[in-house]
Amino acid sequence: MIDQMTLQTIGILLTAVTVSIAAIYYTLTLRYTRRNQDLQLETRQAQLFIQLYRDQKEPRFLQAMGTLISQGEVTDVDVSLQDQEYRAAYFMVSNHFEGIGVLVHKGLIDVELVDDIISGGFTRFWEYTKPVTDAVRESRNWPQWNEFTEYLYNRVKSLVLEQHPELKT
Repeated sequence: MIDQMTLQTIGILLTAVTVSIAAIYYTLTLRYTRRNQDLQLETRQAQLFIQLYRDQKEPRFLQAMGTLISQGEVTDVDVSLQDQEYRAAYFMVSNHFEGIGVLVHKGLIDVELVDDIISGGFTRFWEYTKPVTDAVRESRNWPQWNEFTEYLYNRVKSLVLEQHPELKT
């Protein structure tokens, strides 16, 4: 027959083993949940960015980018802004990139994803139209106009220069 002390010891050991198993199970569950949440976040980021990227392949957007890029770097802001087609293209494209800049700033899209997929056209857009942005900021007393487009440009440009040191001037 088993004495009471042995039964108590067995009970304590079973409790300890049960608590240990529960702690291990909880830790594994947390790890799995965190990994799953990270994967879901990455998937949502990719889906969001692909939708924005798809918008850039729309004929209206491509035409607007073509209008801006074909003019090249703006040398006479007044002439550019008086041209209805240029003006419409500038506001359409700059608003699009402003939205992407906000999403990067808020951490909803990874800047490396932006760099990998649209850095070429985007950086050219900003470099060509920065004088227009500066003029709009000054003429309308609106210093935050396109602030997230500029933020995005600075982030993307630093990545581009980091990845391609030969581009540094």
